Amino acid sequence: MDSRKYDVAIIGGGIIGLSTALWLTERYPRHRVVVIEKEKELAVHQTGHNSGVIHSGIYYRPGSSGVESLIRCCEANDIEYERCGKVIVATDESELGRLEDLYQRGTANGVQGLEIIGPERLKEIEPHTTGIKALYAPGTGIVDYKKVANAYADNLCANGGEVLTDSEVRNIRRSAGSIFLETTQESLESKYLINCAGLHADKVARMMGVSPDVRIIPFRGEYYTLNPQSRHLVKSLIYPVPNPRFPFLGVHFTRNAHGEVEAGPNAVLAFAREGYRKTNFNAGDTLGTLGYPGFWAMTMKHWRTGVGEMHRSFMKSVFLHDLQRLLPEVKSKDLVSGGSGVRAQAVDKRGRLLDDFSIQETEGAIHVLNAPSPGATSSLSIGEHIVSLAAKSFDLATAS
Repeated sequence: MDSRKYDVAIIGGGIIGLSTALWLTERYPRHRVVVIEKEKELAVHQTGHNSGVIHSGIYYRPGSSGVESLIRCCEANDIEYERCGKVIVATDESELGRLEDLYQRGTANGVQGLEIIGPERLKEIEPHTTGIKALYAPGTGIVDYKKVANAYADNLCANGGEVLTDSEVRNIRRSAGSIFLETTQESLESKYLINCAGLHADKVARMMGVSPDVRIIPFRGEYYTLNPQSRHLVKSLIYPVPNPRFPFLGVHFTRNAHGEVEAGPNAVLAFAREGYRKTNFNAGDTLGTLGYPGFWAMTMKHWRTGVGEMHRSFMKSVFLHDLQRLLPEVKSKDLVSGGSGVRAQAVDKRGRLLDDFSIQETEGAIHVLNAPSPGATSSLSIGEHIVSLAAKSFDLATAS
C-alpha cells in the first residue's frame, strides 16, 4: 500500500510540536504538514501535566519569553486566563543576592511592573506569607495549556495541516530522498521531519541513526493540593528563591485555571519516561538511564539533592516543612495528595542538567532534544524559531 505523502512530518502532539506545525501552515500554506501523536488525545504528557503558569520571563535569558504572544493567542481563541501575579520570597539573608539577580534579569527581559518589596508590601499581596524581601511580578498568570495546545491544533487544521492521533512511530528509514515512518496505524512518507517528541525525543533521534549529545532523564514532580477550606491561604503564586545550581524552581504554591491551589513539586528520578506514579517501572527506560555515563556524572554532582528529594517524596512531614518556609500557617491536614508530572530533563555526558534549549539539525531533520520551562509560555516563539531553522535547513521554498 502506498504511503501518505507530506512535505513536513512533526513527531509529537505536545504544545511545541503543535506550535511548530501552526507556524509552518501559516508561512508555507501550500506545503503538506502533519503532526503525528502516539496518544489518542493531544497534549497528554508534559503539556497536559503542566502547572499552567504563564511565566513573565524573570528566570530566563533575555528574549526567551513569549508571554505576550501567548496572551494574544488566548484572547483570539477565547481561552480564559488570569494575570494573578507572583511573589518570589526570600526567607533568609543568603538569598537576597539571588533575588536581586532575578530582578536584574527580569528587567533585562523587559518584564513590566517588577519590583523588590519588603515584608509589609508582601503581606498586602499575600497575607499569610512570611519573608524578609520578595520580588513581585504582577504580570505572571495562569492558563490551561491543554486548551492552548488544542487551539493550535484547530488552527493548523483550518490552515490545511493534519493531525494524526493514536499513531505511534515504530520505525523510521530513509530512501530515495524521502523519510518513511512506520506507525501503529499506517505508513507515511515525508520529505522532512521535525522531532518534538518530548520525553522520547532522544529515542526518536536514535531511530533516525542520530547519536544525540544528550539523553532524556525523566524526573517526576509530585504535588499536593490545598483542601478547599485552606485555599484562602494563597491569593496568587508563591515561589521560593531558586537554587542556581539546579534547574528546578523548588516547591511552591500555584493557583491553577481550575480554581485549585497546588503545592509542590519535588523532583525525583522516575523509573519510566511516563512514570507518573511511584510504582511505575519500565525496564528499558531504567536500563537506558543507568547505562548512560552522564547519569552517573550527574549523580556524583547532585546526590545530596537527589536523596533530599526522595526523602521529601516519601515523607509528607518533610514536604510540609519546606512548604512552611513560605506559608507558615499551612498544616498537614490542609494538604491532599495531588497529581504529578514528568519532566524530560536533558543531561549531557558530563552530567550537566541542561537549562537551555538543545536543538540538533541533521540532513532533512530537526530534533528538539530539550525545551525546558518556560516552554509552554514561549511555545509560539519556540515554534517560530524552529520554523526559521527549518527554512534554512530544509528546501521549503521548492517543496510541493
